[in-house]
Amino acid sequence: MAGLFITLEGGDGSGKTTQAGLLEAWLVESGRSVVRTREPGGTDLGVELREIVLHRRGHIAPRAEALLYAADRAHHVDTLVRPALDRGDVVLQDRYIDSSVAYQGAGRVLGGDEIRTLSDWATGGLAPDVTVLLDLDELEGRRRLDGARTDYDRLESEKAEFHARVRAAYLAIAESEPDRFVVIDATRPQSEIAEVIRRRVSGLLA
Repeated sequence: MAGLFITLEGGDGSGKTTQAGLLEAWLVESGRSVVRTREPGGTDLGVELREIVLHRRGHIAPRAEALLYAADRAHHVDTLVRPALDRGDVVLQDRYIDSSVAYQGAGRVLGGDEIRTLSDWATGGLAPDVTVLLDLDELEGRRRLDGARTDYDRLESEKAEFHARVRAAYLAIAESEPDRFVVIDATRPQSEIAEVIRRRVSGLLA
């Protein structure tokens, strides 16, 4: 049975964690072995890098931040993602290369092409079979975060203009790769979003 690589993308507060949980449960019920992971933080090394890039106090130079994300991604793919896919598992991942293109490339204004080239090199060109983009207005995303907690990481703490650039970048990536992406309005009911995702994924299951 062939492995399947599914990534979930979207701005902060868009509901990726919720939908990942619902999709994981459905896949397991369907008889598939699922490896659920995230970036950064999907490995022991990734946990340490996540703490640095998201919670370290003080300034981190944007290029250094991008390289830290790439380092996490290289290790994550080599030690967890590729082995799982080789076993025939479904890898269900919260954030991947598109996040770096959106957040560092557009949000930090480092250039999307440069960030994608770096990430493609770090991963050996591994691309998802399907990417779910949960699209949400940045102001609604902030409202959701404010209602859920009061502590924000370094990216969540950025201004609305930053998150507007991130959202625009995500939509541009999805438009350029329509065969890979399924774009869903994240304000729709959770059950409707889950059904749209299941329909797309079911067509890829061997």
